[in-house]
Amino acid sequence: MNHKRTRLALIAGIAAAGLFGLGSASAADKGTIKIVTHSPLSGPNSPSGESIKLGAQLALEDYGKLLTSQGFKVQLQPEDDQANPNVGVANANRLINDPDILAVVGHYNSGVFIPSSEVYAKANLVAVSPANTNPQVTDRESTRAIANRICGRDDVQGPVGADFAVKDLKAKKVYVINDKTAYGAGVADAFEAAVKKAGVKVMLASGVDDKETDFSSVLNRAAIDKPDIIYFGGYYQQGGLLLKQMRQKKVGAVFMGGDGLDSGDLQKIAGSENVTKAYFTTLGVPLSKLPAAKKFAEVYKTKFNKDPEAYSAYGYDSMRVVLQAIADSAKANGGNKPSREQVAAAVRKVKFDGLTGKISFNSRGDIEVAKYVVVGVGPTPDKNDVKSIIEKKAPNS
Repeated sequence: MNHKRTRLALIAGIAAAGLFGLGSASAADKGTIKIVTHSPLSGPNSPSGESIKLGAQLALEDYGKLLTSQGFKVQLQPEDDQANPNVGVANANRLINDPDILAVVGHYNSGVFIPSSEVYAKANLVAVSPANTNPQVTDRESTRAIANRICGRDDVQGPVGADFAVKDLKAKKVYVINDKTAYGAGVADAFEAAVKKAGVKVMLASGVDDKETDFSSVLNRAAIDKPDIIYFGGYYQQGGLLLKQMRQKKVGAVFMGGDGLDSGDLQKIAGSENVTKAYFTTLGVPLSKLPAAKKFAEVYKTKFNKDPEAYSAYGYDSMRVVLQAIADSAKANGGNKPSREQVAAAVRKVKFDGLTGKISFNSRGDIEVAKYVVVGVGPTPDKNDVKSIIEKKAPNS
């Protein structure tokens, strides 16, 4: 063996290793950070789920440099929960085993977020929701450290709708129907409690299967009872059918519901001739009322050849939240990849003026101040009429 040659090789190797460790690393050296969007990309809810993903994608293109400038590669990982709790949980169990995944933007359905976030919490994987409104999204102790949202809550949205029904529509007697999902039942219950408190008679409070397409039994009864309002807690696919069948059966009650009706497909399903006397509340402020989102709407339409949906801009702001939190926690960690616990803690400290308004969180993970909108449904989505926009602090803030 040539001992002199061996020593020279060792010296050269040590020198190379030292140079790497002293920080001359390239972007690839710090590894990859993955951010997941988790929403329905197939099935009936896919237009809304896709719009969340595309909004988040645009934010990553605009703000990904927060991480690439620190030497990380950043990767968007879209996941399809199919608006199905079982699929969401199965995906979540797979995602938590990938150490490169540091945050989730999602979901669209509260009934998917709630069980999926129980899995995320086991691995301290933070989630920022653009659209989940059920109070249980942030009220559970078990997920308190990782569950966040930048939209409002149904225990505020329901009363906002009830206030409009009582004061503006002068309702005295109502039907309240829900689709038995976590979201639909939650917002309907909140509306029902609020109208009862205001002295309105609830003539019928009932749930229907979320796959039901024939509402004859309810509407035949409504033709006799003649309620002033039929309130539906559920999504636009069923809501559009219910509204269509109301008008076909000559039921003249006002049709009303929550943000699950907020989709450009509502009129397509109901038929433009049937959307008379129809309203919904939403937490997704129309982009026409968000001056900061004007450029976003233009870029979105140019890039994807379609208009943004209700929660597209909220997907954008949710992605910006997690990018900022990861960047801040990486800096605090000496420029190294942060832990999931560090990212989750950093999310609660993020503050900025986003497309959708001021973004900051309370200790529960709710946005501190949310906007609630009452919309009159027009024959086409661009003819929808914003009746009011109300800002409300999150309960328990």
